[in-house]
Amino acid sequence: MGGTTAVLGDRNARLFLGVTLTSGFGSTAMSLAASVWVLTLTGSASLAALCGLCVYLPSLAGPVLGALVDRLPRQRLLVTTSAAMAALLLTLLAVRGPAQTWLIFAVMLGYGVAFVLLDAGEAAVLQAAVPADRLGGVNSLRMSVQEGMKLVAPPAGAALFTLHGGSSVAVLSALALGVAAGCYAALRPGPLPVAAPGDGSLLRRTRVGMGFLRRHAPLRALVGTGSAAVAMSGLSNAAAYLVIVGDLGRAPEFAGVLAAAQGAGSVAGGLLCGRVLDRRGEPAAAWWGAALSALGLALQSVPSTPVVALARVLIGVGLPWTVIAAMTAVQRHTPAELIGRVAATANTVVFAPTALTIALGAGAVELLDHRLVLGVAAAGTLLAATPLLTRRHRRTATPCPTAPTPGAAELPDPATVSPRR
Repeated sequence: MGGTTAVLGDRNARLFLGVTLTSGFGSTAMSLAASVWVLTLTGSASLAALCGLCVYLPSLAGPVLGALVDRLPRQRLLVTTSAAMAALLLTLLAVRGPAQTWLIFAVMLGYGVAFVLLDAGEAAVLQAAVPADRLGGVNSLRMSVQEGMKLVAPPAGAALFTLHGGSSVAVLSALALGVAAGCYAALRPGPLPVAAPGDGSLLRRTRVGMGFLRRHAPLRALVGTGSAAVAMSGLSNAAAYLVIVGDLGRAPEFAGVLAAAQGAGSVAGGLLCGRVLDRRGEPAAAWWGAALSALGLALQSVPSTPVVALARVLIGVGLPWTVIAAMTAVQRHTPAELIGRVAATANTVVFAPTALTIALGAGAVELLDHRLVLGVAAAGTLLAATPLLTRRHRRTATPCPTAPTPGAAELPDPATVSPRR
């Protein structure tokens, strides 16, 4: 059904994996290189950190950009956005000194907008290109590949930057996006509906997408669980550094070792998640993911290097499960006419709060014992997942990609939409 063999036997699924492999490598390497580039040019760590803000800031506009995606030809949008971003990256060849630093920020902001558009467009095309019973397997394998790239791309990007400068990383990332554009163009999805010209203003279409997610109780619970798990992970960031230098007595660089342990857990977790989704469904996968992540957060309070390493592996396995379950449910149970805006809204809900919780966590460890912060993060993760244990949320609505686009006041009841399979 959603197993690895079945997924790899699907041509469209293989192309999506190719997109993740190429663009994932390029974007991860470029994100690291951009920050290092700015730091090299300006000597300012604060300005270097702003590169990450430029990438994530556009996610706040996810619901609006997703509504825009629903009005455009989705596959053409994926190809055009990837090609345009590749061309934009090549403008970084003009960076010669600190006076052109603004260009790096502009390109990274464009990267952030492109990510939102690509995520929303992919949700729509994936829904039409891959059978519903394989979506979980595809999403799980893509997560494994994505996390694997996070282990490989940073050192590769850093080495290339050291040898040939930031321009070389920009060219490599542009080539990767060009390959991704080719993969998108080679997809053979089913019909991709586009909203009718008279379906209202952009603001109204945005409200319809947000309203669907708000009224769909099973999706709301899954997206809420993913959002809480990611946010609580951000809350624990500062505390995790204090565990390294205080409880374990290690140098700050040991964070790289623990990050690798978490990355390895994410790769393994992605490979396992598809099987859990097939056998138990999205709510069970999200609940177990939250439970594993909460356990990992709590175990970091134990002053033992092997235990803390195990804790990070558990977080690496569990945290992606909550995200995969939420996004797979969105793809399976959202009408095709709404998928762009609903998927973009879900992405915003899941990832945008993390910027706030990272700041809160950094302030909290100045006032409270860092182990208490870890305990709060663990409890918050588990508490957010408790609605998934109720009978109401153990089921999800029947998939429905072709239901007519409803008005804001006539959204369908999740239990009555037409089945996809």
